[in-house]
Amino acid sequence: MWKMYVVACADGSYYCGITTDIKRRIDEHNGIKKRGAKYTRSRRPVSLLYEESHADRSSASKAEAAFKKKNRKQKVHYLLNQNNLIGLRKE
Repeated sequence: MWKMYVVACADGSYYCGITTDIKRRIDEHNGIKKRGAKYTRSRRPVSLLYEESHADRSSASKAEAAFKKKNRKQKVHYLLNQNNLIGLRKE
């Protein structure tokens, strides 16, 4: 099962990605484990805001691409209208 996820960075920005293991990926973004995205290295700590499940990598990648095309206002609106929202920072 693939997941598309969104994390909030310490600077208030969002990062979206895909994975099969959310906990491992968040640990990587926060520097607990090696790897992680270059974007999040200078914006630690990150916290998980949202995740959604997809049957395969292709559909997760398409969801990620669609999210990344949105502007900030559209991203916030999208996140606020989801049932599995974990948390959202105030604008």
